[in-house]
Amino acid sequence: MKTKQALRNFWTQLETAEEAALLLDYDGTLAPFTIVRNQAFPYTGVTELLEAIERDTHTRLIIISGRAIDDLLPLLNLRPLPEVWGCHGWEWLNVQGKRVLFNLPERAAIGLREARSTLKGTGLLALCEIKPTSVAVHWRGQDVKYIPELFRQTRNLWEPLAEKYELELHAFDGGLELRSPGKDKGTAIKTILQNIKAGIPVAFLGDDLTDEDGFAAIRGRGIGILVSRECRPTRAAHQIDPPQGLIDFLTTWHDKAPQKSPECGVQK
Repeated sequence: MKTKQALRNFWTQLETAEEAALLLDYDGTLAPFTIVRNQAFPYTGVTELLEAIERDTHTRLIIISGRAIDDLLPLLNLRPLPEVWGCHGWEWLNVQGKRVLFNLPERAAIGLREARSTLKGTGLLALCEIKPTSVAVHWRGQDVKYIPELFRQTRNLWEPLAEKYELELHAFDGGLELRSPGKDKGTAIKTILQNIKAGIPVAFLGDDLTDEDGFAAIRGRGIGILVSRECRPTRAAHQIDPPQGLIDFLTTWHDKAPQKSPECGVQK
């Protein structure tokens, strides 16, 4: 893992900035993984820190998740609502509430419908998550001795469809996802960076393999932070352990980011 120098340099940059951008994955980053996916609420203290960052600092806060936006919002429960990118960049919700679902190629849509159909009668359908632009099988919480077989079954069902319909199979922490190529967290971050002036401090925090595209995209423009207790090969520049390392990071961001005046909303 990289040294802490990159993070120290970033904090120095943040302290002298006029504005900043904080990009955050959700599952595994802001919230622990849970067996029941609709109960994956943020770590204790995270919601309050994010609200304080939005309230007190000139930070553009952006959530970038593999979840569908409609599934994410009740868990996130932030006021005011930040900018959100869902389904690995296929969905976008801005702070004014405007929502965009980018067009999925028709061939990909047919393949995803067929992928859902292949699960019927296999026992995998109960583990399936259907998103607007992908389909996934989750095995978190299943008996570990059955997980290799669940992976094998899902892969064998979906590999022919991936080839036939030009889709991609992506393993993630606790499952396997079939989705259309063309958008991922990296493409979402590249789009975001196009509207952020050069020199503005930007950080992206993520935890698993689906976030590596984001770490690659932010290189040269900001810092990637791996949120994980386990060391692994990564494109991130630094690693922190959840939940305390995350809490410490967000607290430091709140203290060092450019502050708003409590009276009129201008910088101190």
